[in-house]
Amino acid sequence: MSERIPAQIIETIDPRQPIRLTPSQAGGPIHTRSFSGRFRNLRLYGAGLLFLIFFGTAWLDWDGRQAVLWNLAEHRYYIFGATFWPQDFTLLSALLIIAAFGLFTITVVAGRVWCGYTCPQSVWTWVFMWAEKVTEGERNQRIKLDAAPWSLNKLARRSAKHAIWLGVSLLTALTFIGYFTPIRELSSDLLRLQLDGGTLVWVLFFMAATYLNAGWLREKVCVHMCPYSRFQSAMFDDDTLLVAYDAKRGEGRGPRKKDSDHKAEGLGDCIDCTMCVQVCPTGIDIRDGLQIDCISCGACIDACDSVMDKMGYARGLVGYHSERELQGGKTHWLRPRLIGYGIALLLMLAAFAWALSARSMLSIDSAKDRSMFRENQLGQIENTYLLKVINKTQQPQRYGLALVDSPGLRLDAPQQLQLNPGEILDVPVTVVLESEQAESSTLPVHFAIHNLADASEQAQTQSVFLSPRGR
Repeated sequence: MSERIPAQIIETIDPRQPIRLTPSQAGGPIHTRSFSGRFRNLRLYGAGLLFLIFFGTAWLDWDGRQAVLWNLAEHRYYIFGATFWPQDFTLLSALLIIAAFGLFTITVVAGRVWCGYTCPQSVWTWVFMWAEKVTEGERNQRIKLDAAPWSLNKLARRSAKHAIWLGVSLLTALTFIGYFTPIRELSSDLLRLQLDGGTLVWVLFFMAATYLNAGWLREKVCVHMCPYSRFQSAMFDDDTLLVAYDAKRGEGRGPRKKDSDHKAEGLGDCIDCTMCVQVCPTGIDIRDGLQIDCISCGACIDACDSVMDKMGYARGLVGYHSERELQGGKTHWLRPRLIGYGIALLLMLAAFAWALSARSMLSIDSAKDRSMFRENQLGQIENTYLLKVINKTQQPQRYGLALVDSPGLRLDAPQQLQLNPGEILDVPVTVVLESEQAESSTLPVHFAIHNLADASEQAQTQSVFLSPRGR
């Protein structure tokens, strides 16, 4: 017979206090409660400004054209009075790097506030949640509607919600594509149902992306799909401001009467109302500590502050706190890491501003003819080239064309070139070898072009001159 090892059952959970799963842990849709507060107002005003910029800028005109337009067909990119070309893509790359570094700097200061206040995923999700509220009611009503069997009322409310979702998605898709295709023509073609196949595909694609991400996926995008949520914790330090629950002040939790002496009862300031959980767009309980699901939107802060006001307690039980502050210390604002980030960001901004101001508004490129060389009637060796000249300004310009640092070579080309604003001109030219004997079979040739009204505005390009001599 085998001997049994004696065991003892240990109760780890109080049966009088069953486990309460958060909406995130329970799965299924997350229904948030309506609330108000300073951070909600800040997010509302910020989102309103972002919507105004996004939806309004596409309809602005500048000098008879759309103010902001990335014209992919013509390879021209207009940003108000400035015109950018494919040659200026290094500036775009630099701007993206600066934006990313700025995001990292903000993360060091205040965690994921970008996610909670300005990220398009969060902003559009709040809009879609508002659509749920106006069509299906408040949180409890939506929960009951989910559990209720299908009826005419449920069908009507769900249909109205999805109609608003699709309308917002369509408007978003049209506006986004309107920055790459003239939005007035795009809107007119849509109203007349005359969109071409390619444009229609893109409209449907971005419409579906908005509808799915903001309507169905929501917090899943933030938690599982966004790479920022995965590496942002590596940028935190003990002085980073995060949405946090002050456990020393709040524990132990429990209900109590408003005018009772909860300290004498051994209770903290948290009344365990779960309001912070009910307003969270990602469905977490901030009292469980720092979590990857938290997007630092401040919704739980507003909800908790409103409860503290009703109870007559001090605000800040849930708030933007640093780890050092929660441990009884004082947040260090001017720390070496943050100062270094700030200095690097300022230097990059200064370098970008200089590069933007110093960029040439004149461009010239050369392409040699396929034939190696030819001999003219005077017995001189000639090479032919095709010069591409671009006037990047918004005014007509006159340019002079010449050879520089090309001894023994003569340029046969128009002395002056007239170009309209933004015009690209192909100029065929001939270069002649004037000397009877060349030092080499290949000679460098430098084409230079300058503005006749402003000699400081000039550009150069280099090619090669081929000759049978000098061997």
